[in-house]
Formats: sequence, C-alpha cells, structure tokens
Amino acid sequence: MTFAEKLSRAVEKNNSLLCVGLDSDGSKLPAGQNQLSFNKAIVDATHDLVCAYKPNTAFYEALGSEGIETLKATCDYINEQYPELPIILDAKRADIGNTNGGYVSFAYEYLGADAITLHPYLGGEALEPFLEIEDKGAVILCRNSNPGAGEFQDLTVEGKPIYEKVAHAVKDSWNARGNCLLVVGATYPDEAAKVRDIVGEDMWLLIPGVGAQGADVEATVRAAQNSHGEGMIINSSRGIIFASSGDDFAEVARKEAKKLRDEINAYRRKR
Repeated sequence: MTFAEKLSRAVEKNNSLLCVGLDSDGSKLPAGQNQLSFNKAIVDATHDLVCAYKPNTAFYEALGSEGIETLKATCDYINEQYPELPIILDAKRADIGNTNGGYVSFAYEYLGADAITLHPYLGGEALEPFLEIEDKGAVILCRNSNPGAGEFQDLTVEGKPIYEKVAHAVKDSWNARGNCLLVVGATYPDEAAKVRDIVGEDMWLLIPGVGAQGADVEATVRAAQNSHGEGMIINSSRGIIFASSGDDFAEVARKEAKKLRDEINAYRRKR
C-alpha cells in the first residue's frame, strides 16, 4: 500500500483531515509523564479523530539516545495499535545522495515511518533516494508557516517566487512516481491557493500553522482543498497535545482534536 492510499483510507475512515503533531517537548510534559507515556496517551485519545501523526524528530534528538529510543517506541506503538494511521516523520532532511541513504534507512527501516519531510535546496537529484521509494511519501517544503519564511521563498527567479518554482519542479519533474507532497503553511492562505492551482487536484498538501501559530481555519481550508474537499493534511501540535498540563491532558487533547477536525470539515467542499 502506498502512502497516499493509506492516507486516503484514514481520511475516509475517520472523516478527518487533521494530523496531530507529536512535538513532545520534554519541558512541557504534565507531571508524572515521560515522552513515551505522554505520546501513547495522546494517540489513544485521538486515534479515531485524525488522518495521521507527525512526530518532530528535534524533540527526541534533544534527549540523545533515550529520545531516539522513545521516537522508535512511539512509531512502533502507532504501527502496532493503529496500523491504519500513517506516520509522517518531520525531520526536514536533505543532503547529497549517499548521505540521504542513511536518512532513508533511519526513517523507513528503523522507525517504520510512512513519509518524511524534506527541503528542496539541493535539488531533485539529491532527493532521489527518497523520491525513488514509490510507497513512501516525500513531503517537500514549499511555503513554510514561520514569519520569516519569505526571506528566500518569496525571492523572484525567472519571474516567479521561489516557492512557486519549487511547486512547479515537484509537479513537473520530481513527482514522477506520484509520491510527493508539499508543505504549505496555513499562515499564508493566498500562497496555498496558488500552490493548489499549480499542482492540481491530486497532490496532497501538508499544512502546519493551525492552532498555536494562529492561522485561520476557514481561510486555510478554502484556499488549499481540492474540488472534492480533500488534498490537505492540516497539522496542529501544541494547540492539541499541550491544551492542558494537568492530569486531564489526554481528555482535553481529544476535545481539542475533535473541535478542530469538525471545524475543518465544516468548510470542506462536499463530494
């Protein structure tokens, strides 16, 4: 099963375009919780409300070998308990080809992830170790959600901003195997609409920036959805997993996840 097929099944099963980011910052965990117990509780509380999970490797790498073991245990738990849900490894990797081979092995063979975030700066040739794996998702940064993203991404090259050049390159060349996605921040809905126009109906967009970063859900959905009301993986991390710091953190996370899923669905085009 390809990543896109697994994702589509999860979207349909849970009636959800919501991805929960497992950005489990050790300094923010509720009392009595470690990263793994916290992640398991969040996943158990939200598994029927999401289309994917997205652990950000930085929060695990910060803890050294213990954190890497926790990241693997988290991925193992999702794959064993909720195998229908894809895991997007938020690692933002890219290097020359032979180095990328190591990243591929870590993400897919060791962790068992279904997709990985990548940056396009080294070009499609360097990303080929990721692009050639047809059943895994290559999630390529295009227009990011942070305030300073435009410093380079808005620069004009041959009459187009760089983020549009990236979108065209992915659509016209890098996506030959149909396994590419683009990252487009919810904080820039006008740009999301442009990217949707460039890539067409079939490409999925991973959309961070909803929740703690304050993006408008309605504007995001209306800009980024395809004609079927799909094509988006809308991520929220802190706004869900750290909605409460008390003993009720999992219960509150479920409440916030359901609220956001339903809000997203309210603005989706109907089939």
